[in-house]
Amino acid sequence: MDLLWVLYSMLTVCMAINMEATGSHNMFTCEPITLRMCQGLAYNTTFMPNLLNHYDQQTAALAMEPFHPMVNLECSTEIRPFLCALYAPVCTEYGRVTLPCRRLCQRAKSDCYKLMEMFGVSWPDEMECSRFPDCDDTYPRAIDLLPSSDGTEESPTSIQRDYGFWCPRELKIEPDLGYSFMGVHDCSPPCPNMYFRKDELIFARYFIGVVSIVCLSATLFTFLTFLIDVGRFRYPERPIIFYAVCYMMVSLVFFLGFLLEDRVSCNAASPGRFRASTVTQGSHNKACTLLFMTLYFFTMAGSVWWVILTITWFLAAVPKWGSEAIEKKALLFHAVAWGVPGALTITLMAMNKIEGDSMSGVCFVGLYDLMALRWFLLVPLALDVVVGVVLLLAGIAALNRVRMEIPLEKENQDKLVKFMIRIGVFSILYLVPLLTVIGCYLYEQSNRSVWETTWVQERCREYHIPCPFKVEQTSRPDIALFLIKYLMMLVVGIPSVFWVGSKKTCFEWASFFNGHRRKDSAVHESRQVLQEPDFTQLLLRDPNTPVVRKSRGTSTQGTSTHASSTHLAMLDEPPSASTSRAGSMRSKSSSFHGSLHRSRDGRYTACSYRGVEERLPHGSTLRLNDPLQHCGVNRLDSHSRHGSLQRLESQSRHSSVRDLTITTQAIQSSPGNGIHRVVEEDATKA
Repeated sequence: MDLLWVLYSMLTVCMAINMEATGSHNMFTCEPITLRMCQGLAYNTTFMPNLLNHYDQQTAALAMEPFHPMVNLECSTEIRPFLCALYAPVCTEYGRVTLPCRRLCQRAKSDCYKLMEMFGVSWPDEMECSRFPDCDDTYPRAIDLLPSSDGTEESPTSIQRDYGFWCPRELKIEPDLGYSFMGVHDCSPPCPNMYFRKDELIFARYFIGVVSIVCLSATLFTFLTFLIDVGRFRYPERPIIFYAVCYMMVSLVFFLGFLLEDRVSCNAASPGRFRASTVTQGSHNKACTLLFMTLYFFTMAGSVWWVILTITWFLAAVPKWGSEAIEKKALLFHAVAWGVPGALTITLMAMNKIEGDSMSGVCFVGLYDLMALRWFLLVPLALDVVVGVVLLLAGIAALNRVRMEIPLEKENQDKLVKFMIRIGVFSILYLVPLLTVIGCYLYEQSNRSVWETTWVQERCREYHIPCPFKVEQTSRPDIALFLIKYLMMLVVGIPSVFWVGSKKTCFEWASFFNGHRRKDSAVHESRQVLQEPDFTQLLLRDPNTPVVRKSRGTSTQGTSTHASSTHLAMLDEPPSASTSRAGSMRSKSSSFHGSLHRSRDGRYTACSYRGVEERLPHGSTLRLNDPLQHCGVNRLDSHSRHGSLQRLESQSRHSSVRDLTITTQAIQSSPGNGIHRVVEEDATKA
């Protein structure tokens, strides 16, 4: 038995030396003394961390080096026991340290004070004799060497201390990376998540993956609907599209995290260096930084775009701004919506607050740092909610006042009520998930310290670190809380589908999949590009030259385009129809506006001689009744053609240009009107 005990002791010492070489103590319970100065005393086991907060015996040995001359020269018989009482205290029971007596400290200091001055060693403040109990016993006392079960009362010279959190050897990180965990630098949380079991983490990962796919599909549908008909969604509802794009990117990042698992959010383990897998922090991991930038930027941008949406509704309802007036502020809206999240993202990167999320596989902020959680998540989101709700309620109140005070037709009343209900439902579908996320963050930051203390209490012996002192409350987080948080972070983008969902959307998608748009797509009421001939070129052009058509702009007001449609249809009529129509116009008044002429390439173009007819001699006016009136200029010889043009230049050039300017201004002031509308108006006046 004695031989077995000796072998066991030797094995224990070898293990202690091996652990010392790795830079950490072996166990948080009693461990063999490896300090050369403290060997050979009445005890051979010590307790770490010691009274001076040295984490292991190697650190304590380095701190004792200045006192080696005093011990070697034996300036006092009390100096060695006193130093070992502080640097390698006797191990009595788990978590307890026995203090040396004050008289022992005073004798050691007085005997070695002069020698310490010679070697330039000062007496440390933490070794002041007034800090120790007033007694005159040797160290260690006889009671300290007895087993802890034999003592029934606590010795007045024995105390129990709170050592705080000591970073385990397995979680230590290189100093230049700037990691921190529970207030300790160069330390990182374990990976996978330290709060949940492996089966819970697997379920949570698949849950987040499925929800991200659903939300990505919904927001992508909203964005594609916008691309099919861009002119349909104008201010004040245009911010809904940008809001959907933001949460589409958020869903995409979570989906990528589901595919990547923990390859980006966690650092790989290094068993040869006694390093476990830890959570990624900071910006040294490029993939993690990219995921964080995208996720945080678009999360904040989505909430800002919702505030801008309430602002545009407020401007439309209270000061009665039109769509064009609100759209003039679009540059300011974009500057705020993208600039503020960008500034916050850059600030977090500069502060090195990026943290990996081993549950979802992404990188975010505030997962372990409470300060970042409060100031970069809770405060911005709460501010967005308050501002948005105030503006939303003011806008709804203004619309309701309009409905009550201003007499409207029943149809318009119903439309206004439906619009108010639509705004209300959309806002509720957004606010409920967002308020739930804020509630989860509040609950998480208020219970984080308790969860961490519970984790340390459960793992301290496994990691060989000090256990918490006087734990009053223990608690573990519920996996359902985190699942609800991730669910609400994603579904907050789904309300955009509610806004774009309508019969018109179904018709547009059906037309898109059928490979064609509406039959009258050439003159679509929201995006018609008018093609009208230039009147100056038309007056003076060669009859055989094709008419060059110029765009008069795009109509986005949803106004009628009947006149433009009639004009475009007139250009496609056969010659006989155009000739008969020109004849009917001749009989109305002395003004003549034009008919159709078929050029060599087979196109029908309009001929306009407004103003010319009014100033030609009486004989020339009668000549307009001949076939020349039908643009049969190609049948005239060159002499008559040049004669007509010469008379046009000499007699009516100035009047024609003046009338042309008036006509052009009238057409440009009325979008959507073509040449045929001018013809019909003049015929009606006549």
